[in-house]
Amino acid sequence: MYWYYIIALLIIALDQASKWLIVTKLELGERLTIIENFFYITSHRNTGAAWGILEGQMTFFYIVTVIVVAVVVYYIQAYAKDSKLLGLALSFVLGGAVGNFIDRVFRKEVVDFFDFIIFGYDFPIFNVADSSLVVGVFLIIITMFIDERRKGKMST
Repeated sequence: MYWYYIIALLIIALDQASKWLIVTKLELGERLTIIENFFYITSHRNTGAAWGILEGQMTFFYIVTVIVVAVVVYYIQAYAKDSKLLGLALSFVLGGAVGNFIDRVFRKEVVDFFDFIIFGYDFPIFNVADSSLVVGVFLIIITMFIDERRKGKMST
């Protein structure tokens, strides 16, 4: 079970190291082309959540993050021993939540830098923690489908 926390710590370390590189090596707004018209590294800051919603609502984010972290740790302790995929998913959610929480506490904003243009749409700029949260939620959804499928087979 401790592996789940190690995974979360590795995600947090990767997230914070990548943000440190962005903050120390690029000026705010500076953009590096990785793949022309598709992928850029852009130094960006966000005081809100995804797509800039709830901008400047730091107290709200502090409260929500503490609740999310507590719930995730509870679920890891209670259910991860029965489902490795759920444990992995929760590790990703925990790492992502804590990674952005660290930014909010110490910087009062979140450092974002992955910048994609997909089919002409300039997708909102994001970071490692955001990616981790998305992967974690996706894995939780997969786990739910797997569990429902097992329940269905067991009842027939």
